[in-house]
Amino acid sequence: MRSIWNGAISFGLVSIPIKLVNATESHSISFRQIHLEDGGRIRYRKVCELEEKEVGSAEIGKGYEDADGTIIPITDDDLAHLPLPTAKTIEIVAFVPADRIDPLQMDAAYYLAAGGAPAAKPYTLLREALKRSNKVAIAKFALRGRERLGMLRVVEDAIAMHGLLWPDEVRAPQGVAPDTKVTVNDKELDLADALMDTLGEIDLDDLHDEYREALEEVVAAKAAGETVPEAPEPAKGGKVLDLMAALEKSVRDAKESRGEEPAEVRHLPQRKSARATPKQAGGKKSTATATAAAKKTTASAKKTAASAKKSTATKKTAAKKTASKSTASKSTASKSTASAKKTTAKRATPRKRSA
Repeated sequence: MRSIWNGAISFGLVSIPIKLVNATESHSISFRQIHLEDGGRIRYRKVCELEEKEVGSAEIGKGYEDADGTIIPITDDDLAHLPLPTAKTIEIVAFVPADRIDPLQMDAAYYLAAGGAPAAKPYTLLREALKRSNKVAIAKFALRGRERLGMLRVVEDAIAMHGLLWPDEVRAPQGVAPDTKVTVNDKELDLADALMDTLGEIDLDDLHDEYREALEEVVAAKAAGETVPEAPEPAKGGKVLDLMAALEKSVRDAKESRGEEPAEVRHLPQRKSARATPKQAGGKKSTATATAAAKKTTASAKKTAASAKKSTATKKTAAKKTASKSTASKSTASKSTASAKKTTAKRATPRKRSA
């Protein structure tokens, strides 16, 4: 692989000569602009505004346009002598856990190749240290006229570097999420979980660019003067009126496409709530059964309440009778006491006269 940058990794006092090579490549099909009338190529020509003539690549350099429109020429030699330690060095500044890096920051990917035999030992040392620590290295480097942030990690036996966007280059997701409050119930989450289980496992090597393949077929057919393949009927879209039905059908379709058994729906733990127990799904039959049971319970409650009232009334009557008897007994006892006092008084009088 052809290197696009030569320099070194600065690892404390250790310097590792390396070559930077692209870790990815594009397989997309590119098009040329043509004149629809005759099929001629449309080209962009680089013209000098002062002389109004076309110039070649060897005559083109870089320049910075000032606020007043003045162009300040910047040469390759100026860029090569920038007062930056990262101009020709990938300077490691920290080692952090991989999950500290937000995937939104990741940019282009590169491989770092050892720059000759003397680099083999320190290169291997850094690679094995990264492996054992389960961390990634955060580095600063300069490439294509600007300083960048990078993340070094191990890929098989090589060290790879991902260019990272600076934190202030990543936009906050404000205003992206729906601003309407939506409640998702446990049953819907269970079905979504089952669908994720069905679609979640796949070998990424089995995925390929179907758009590019279809485009290649169209190009080949037109080149051979054949009929262009027709596109399949698009799936009918529209509003999803029943989310539960859509989820259930998605799970069934995904399983059938793989020749597997229907996915098991795992129920999430029920949330504690002050509301009554939710109705069980089961259609009209379940609703009717639940209604009948509710009526039966209500009737039983009414019957129990009537019995309680009757029992209370009986107790009150008995209490009144007991109270009447008690009053009568007290009256009789009072009469007896009065009679006894009278008799005693009569007996005591003669004794006084005799004295």
